[in-house]
Parts: sequence; structure tokens; C-alpha cells
Amino acid sequence: MKKADLSQLSTGDLKDKLKDERASLDKMTFTHVISPVESPARISHSRKNVARMMTELRKRELAELKK
Repeated sequence: MKKADLSQLSTGDLKDKLKDERASLDKMTFTHVISPVESPARISHSRKNVARMMTELRKRELAELKK
């Protein structure tokens, strides 16, 4: 998910997507420990998506505090 796509989502939707992405990342990581995932790059991609979402949420939080 691109940064521009994230900025267009509402805060509630963004939190929901973050929750889903974290669950997916946890599941992939756990599966990868047991048996190799078909594409280990998906784990890295998912981790970066989580970071992007958290960054956007923090940016919004800071903007609210400045008001």
C-alpha cells in the first residue's frame, strides 16, 4: 500500500487495516518458522506496510495535538 493511499483513508479504516496487516504478518512469521514461506519477501513487504500505517497514524496524532 502506497503512502498516498494511506493518507486518503479515514483514521478508523487505517486502524482496521493496521490490525489486519499485523495479524497477517504474525501469521506469516509463525508459518515461516515452521516451514519456509513461498516468498520470504512478502514478510518484509508486510512489515514495511505496518510501519507505513503506524507512521501515518502518528502523523495524524501529532497534527491533532498541535491544534
